[in-house]
Amino acid sequence: MNKSVNAEIIEQKIFFIRGHKIMIDRDLADLYGVETKYLNRQVKRNESRFPDEFMFQLNQKEKDELVTNCHRFNRLKHSSSLPYAFTEHGVAMLASVLNSPQAVKMSILIVKVFINLRKVILDYREIIYKLREIEEKIGRHDKDIQTLFAVIRRLMEVPQPKPKGKIGFHP
Repeated sequence: MNKSVNAEIIEQKIFFIRGHKIMIDRDLADLYGVETKYLNRQVKRNESRFPDEFMFQLNQKEKDELVTNCHRFNRLKHSSSLPYAFTEHGVAMLASVLNSPQAVKMSILIVKVFINLRKVILDYREIIYKLREIEEKIGRHDKDIQTLFAVIRRLMEVPQPKPKGKIGFHP
């Protein structure tokens, strides 16, 4: 991999699967400058370091969706093996398993990207909260405006004259 890897390149390699932001083993191997089979072998040798919340294997449907959406995974199309997905914590753990200067450097960069994404998501949630507040205020204003229009309409109605009673004596 080219040494000029930046945050934008890493962001493009992060996916949202099963409610987690993850990176696929092939992308990580490419970033770390190792073969995918070597990365996976090191993970299997150190299984205790990778609980389910750090790493999981994609199912066939997820793999097919990945291949369909990303051209760089075309080689996976006819592969019988299912790729592994690593969460932010799994990526950090990979640096200790691979134990190379490039892996450590790349893991730090990747974790920083995950942290920045988390900040963006928190900012996004705050914006959503503010929008909901505005919607509620507008909803209340709409009701107030409707009430105001109803009162104005009643005031604008031309009062109907009361029928006059007959003049004179009526037994």
